[in-house]
Amino acid sequence: MDVDVVVIGAGPAGLAATLNLARAQRTVAMLDSNRPRHAATLQSHGFITRDGISPLELRTMGREEVLRYPTVSYERTLVRQIAAVDGGFAVQAEQPGSRAESETRASAVLIATGLSETLPVSQHVRPWYGTSLHSCMDCDGYDKRGQALALIGETDDLVDRAMVIRRHTDDLAVFTNGAADAVSEAGEARLAEHGVALVRTPIAAIEGDREGMQAIVLEDGSRSVRTGGFVRPWWHPQLEFADSLGLETDEEGLVIVDRTQRASAPGIYAAGDITPGFRQLAVAAGAGTIAASVINRDLIARGL
Repeated sequence: MDVDVVVIGAGPAGLAATLNLARAQRTVAMLDSNRPRHAATLQSHGFITRDGISPLELRTMGREEVLRYPTVSYERTLVRQIAAVDGGFAVQAEQPGSRAESETRASAVLIATGLSETLPVSQHVRPWYGTSLHSCMDCDGYDKRGQALALIGETDDLVDRAMVIRRHTDDLAVFTNGAADAVSEAGEARLAEHGVALVRTPIAAIEGDREGMQAIVLEDGSRSVRTGGFVRPWWHPQLEFADSLGLETDEEGLVIVDRTQRASAPGIYAAGDITPGFRQLAVAAGAGTIAASVINRDLIARGL
């Protein structure tokens, strides 16, 4: 084998796993496309000692830390396929912007690729995403406290999300952009009970200036003053490269793992946003740390 472990993804989960594998004196090849979901976000919150750091800086610092270990390598590349081979896996990758291909063989693979996302009314939301509008209520709710906030989405979990945001403001409106099934009658009653407005009319525009978002304009011409808020994206796992492994996934396509981050295929592990659970930096890093400990022990049990 070329290395003990291939780690696919260099976000908090992949970096934490790589660091701890390196400290277990494991050889690690970290493969990453460098296309993080939170690229538009200026600050990340809730990570102890790094509250308010930019995601880009956090990733850069993490790479620098893990590359201090001589057993770690890093390659910016797109993983195209994982194939089971005798005693492990062959991970085939391609350089972005070229057809140069590479293959790395490993005894174990950790998938920490995160997710891609699609935003509702993207043409209007995108200019404000990462500044006035965010997707993580737990991460960014505190910094929006006391403002006139919006929750924009078309999924059936908006009411639960609104209750979390409601902790930070007395002025919240939920915008479903015309999605008929996003909020049920019971959900509408719950919102009303907590003083949350429900707006079902489609969104025509989001106004603002250099200071930030100012209002949401609806297709009927009405205007709701909102200075910020949250968006509920649709998240998409990128797992085509692992199709041959037959991994067990949930209804959203996320990799199902046990409490030790083992996936359904022996020798394959997953951590971070690609698995079900909370999408926060500290949670992802913790899962990556667990995965590293378990991988090391599993390799020892295999005599490696």
